[in-house]
Amino acid sequence: MSRRRSSSHQAITPTWAPPPEAVQIWEDYSKEERTDEFTIQKSFIRHATKTLARSSINMDAFAAYESVAYSVRDHLIDRWNATQQCHTRKDPKRVYYMSLEFLIGRTLDNALLNLGLKENYKRAIGGVGFNLEELIDEETDAALGNGGLGRLAACFMDSLATLDYPAWGYGIRYEYGIFQQRIMDGYQTEYPDYWLTFGNPWEIQRLDVSYDVRFRGYVDKYTDDQGCPRYRWEGGEKVAAVAYDYPIPGFGTKNCINIRLWSSQPKKEFDFASFNEGNYDKSVEDQKSAQNITSVLYPNDNHMVGKMLRLKQQYFFVSATLQDIIRRFRKTQRPWSEFPEQVSIQLNDTHPTLSIVELQRVLIDEIGLEWDEAWNIVTRTYSYTNHTVLPEALEKWAVPLISDLLPRHMMIIFEINLYFLQSVEKRYPGDRERLRRMSIIEEGHPQYVRMAHLAAMGSHHVNGVAELHSELVRTTILHDFVEFFGAEKFVNVTNGVTPRRWLHQANPGLSSLIAKTLGSTDFLKDLSLLTGITAHAENPQFQQAFMQIKYQNKLRLAEYIKEVVGVTVDPEALFDVQCKRLHEYKRQHMNIFGVIHRYEKLKKMSVDELKHVVPRVVIFAGKAAPGYYTAKTIIKLINNVANVINNDAQISPFLKLIFIPNYSVSVAEILIPASDISQHISTAGTEASGTSNMKFVLNGGLILGTVDGANIEIGEEVGDDNIFFFGALTKEVEDARHKQMYYQSEMNPNLQAVVNSIRAGKYGEPAIFDGLLGTLRTDYYLLSKDFDSYLHAMEKVDAAFKDKKGWAKKCILAVGRMGKFSSDRSIQDYARTIWRAKPVPAVQDEGAVTAK
Repeated sequence: MSRRRSSSHQAITPTWAPPPEAVQIWEDYSKEERTDEFTIQKSFIRHATKTLARSSINMDAFAAYESVAYSVRDHLIDRWNATQQCHTRKDPKRVYYMSLEFLIGRTLDNALLNLGLKENYKRAIGGVGFNLEELIDEETDAALGNGGLGRLAACFMDSLATLDYPAWGYGIRYEYGIFQQRIMDGYQTEYPDYWLTFGNPWEIQRLDVSYDVRFRGYVDKYTDDQGCPRYRWEGGEKVAAVAYDYPIPGFGTKNCINIRLWSSQPKKEFDFASFNEGNYDKSVEDQKSAQNITSVLYPNDNHMVGKMLRLKQQYFFVSATLQDIIRRFRKTQRPWSEFPEQVSIQLNDTHPTLSIVELQRVLIDEIGLEWDEAWNIVTRTYSYTNHTVLPEALEKWAVPLISDLLPRHMMIIFEINLYFLQSVEKRYPGDRERLRRMSIIEEGHPQYVRMAHLAAMGSHHVNGVAELHSELVRTTILHDFVEFFGAEKFVNVTNGVTPRRWLHQANPGLSSLIAKTLGSTDFLKDLSLLTGITAHAENPQFQQAFMQIKYQNKLRLAEYIKEVVGVTVDPEALFDVQCKRLHEYKRQHMNIFGVIHRYEKLKKMSVDELKHVVPRVVIFAGKAAPGYYTAKTIIKLINNVANVINNDAQISPFLKLIFIPNYSVSVAEILIPASDISQHISTAGTEASGTSNMKFVLNGGLILGTVDGANIEIGEEVGDDNIFFFGALTKEVEDARHKQMYYQSEMNPNLQAVVNSIRAGKYGEPAIFDGLLGTLRTDYYLLSKDFDSYLHAMEKVDAAFKDKKGWAKKCILAVGRMGKFSSDRSIQDYARTIWRAKPVPAVQDEGAVTAK
């Protein structure tokens, strides 16, 4: 019997089951296809002709990429269904990783490598007339993230799949990503990132998994059958959250898990009455309003409309996700008291924090639990990862904004805060200053909700992402909460990166050399095995092979720079890279000031002196937030300085400056393996961890950096001889800022000379840079204090690079000592310390089931 889709937009529970005589047929035809050359070619042509309606006479490279992608996706779906069947049968505790970003990058190459099918597909696709590597380049990066937060989430999903944990990722299916960056006259210009223009063969649209999400409305108070006061949230406007699933295969396992992304759709797509009246814009008004919610990652919130859209986006995400988690839990028919034993929800930063309030609302308003029972369930379910100690980066929402958009949630937040502060008052009677500091509500006009405080109250564990960062969380922003809850609630889990993406895929030459040297690829699942190559650090043949791979990677990057930027660079030069989102605390401006200093120093050298200079190519990449004027000015300065240096015939053989536009995962996979030095130069105490530093060292590039974030732990592992530290220590920062603020320390002479040159117009109209240079008056990020130390570290890099054998040894030792920084280790730390979850290996012959 046919069945129409429910108009209430709730997930549909299957009611059909195959008759007994058909079960074997389903099992026989649900098995994963073979992976021999003939079967792959048959699958490729089937998708080309049947899925895409192409033929041999009208195929092109992009259609061939899509056909390969659909063929590979068939294998992912088979494994995914088997994995879900296994999890459904065994009913383990599941991990739900909630992140507003998943910076996945390209999927085809990664999927083939994780499935162990790349060579099979290379031969098979070659047999039908296409080059697989060329087809891999046809794929567009998935625009589902911006920076380190999203890339960390993607690495974690790869590790969760590889380690066989029963896990789901949850996020938003952004239609346009954050933005496409183009450089116009040296300025960053933002354009929509139309990554979905030609569809996405990796996603599976789940029209049968859809939930209503409410905004605004009113709260109705009533008395239940037991005479207790209750509340109902009613009225307002609704949109539908439609699921799109993105399979994530594990490496060396049959396990395949999933990221579920939500797309916002209108409840009523078309107002026929308005259309008939000639009001065509109004007839699709609801559709546009709903779809705006998931159009863009981080809409500009420099205005109220942008703030409202961001808050809508966050609640839409958490509401749909919780409805899906609860539906899955209810299928087990367990009592609500067992919810935390079956469900572990990890909040990746504060963006999903409203989920805590939403679960409390559902439990007390819809399920009918008492407040204390519900709050006990909530606080045993959630854990929170903090990613920043910067005061300006800690998320806050205005109370009037939340009250307007989510009236019931604002009531619950006030109640959570009241009950919590009453318990604080009992513990510390009369300490009103402590109450003010610990309150979720920041008093003012208007009041604000401190999301980090709410996340800390509603979670059973709070973790930082590097040893220093976790210590700063405990001693600064959440110090009062540590005293109240106890230190055991606040833990460290140092970040990591997946070696499958960031070594095996990004640097196949180095991965092959390591595998040949160690005798297997086991290091890709146990990165600690890398230590085996350290025994070869002084072996001339190994050094030569290692540095030849580095040269080939530099040559590939040089070709990319020529193609994209139009500048020729010498792969024999030292490649000095800083690629990350633009922010003052990351101090890209110190880097460009250092480049100006180097350039002007070179200009003063004689011809004989220049012969002894180490040629250097300085490479920047990264995006600035559209509303972040200072960061965008840094990009303008970089490009202006590049225009001067690269056109100076005398100096350009010794110094080149490059800004690579539209930085992405696929660009990083070209850039990172080619670096000799990478800069991670945040002011001490400001970078939570960083993961690009790990990727660079894993690929044989050394770090020039401050004693901050994960740099510290990398330094401890690789050794002081194989990292170039400089700058003030965290314990010195506050005193230095105080001195600068109140005693106006004189600017460092070398930095002052750079400022003078910019103000003199040597690098373009000086008025453009007034705002940027004005930040040096208070110098909150301590450029002046660290500048000489920075320049001295640069000199040490130059001296070390001249010793080719010594440099090769440093790089090999650094790679071999990076075993700690696998995201597999991070996930195992989370599972053991925070989630209390165990692996559940999927069995491939489980049979098929649709993953709901």
